Amino acid sequence: MTRVVLFVCTGNLCRSPMAAAFFNAHAASAGEADQYIGLSAGTWAAESQPASGYAVAAMAGRGIDLTSHRAHEITAQAIDEADIVVVMTGSHREALSAEFPQARRKIHMMSELADRTYDIADPYGGAASEYEATAQQLERLISDGYEKIKWWISGANSSS
Repeated sequence: MTRVVLFVCTGNLCRSPMAAAFFNAHAASAGEADQYIGLSAGTWAAESQPASGYAVAAMAGRGIDLTSHRAHEITAQAIDEADIVVVMTGSHREALSAEFPQARRKIHMMSELADRTYDIADPYGGAASEYEATAQQLERLISDGYEKIKWWISGANSSS
């Protein structure tokens, strides 16, 4: 059974698709791509929009192709099918917890992977260097926190 990690940001154009791509690359390098998959969605996504050009470029520089990404707005079905939901900001967590109270226990902030609580800044509309900084931050959080994500999944599933 493949476990689903749903990464959520606002527009599903930068942060969450990059985080999902980093997670999927890490799972593949760990030989666990058949066990874990990262997906992404946005709280205010414009359906079917491609990833931001600078996000595509930042990921391409790391050998990860985001050109096929298309934005999706968060749905109750996506929340229900996710084993855990990883959000970029406290506002995302509050909004999803209010809209989907049954999912509160499985919603985590991305920064918690570093045992801290802070928002991941949205680079949308910014310079290429801002996207690069966000990509670097997300890559580090996924790399350092990959095992913690698996632990979150096991905890979420044991309380079901």
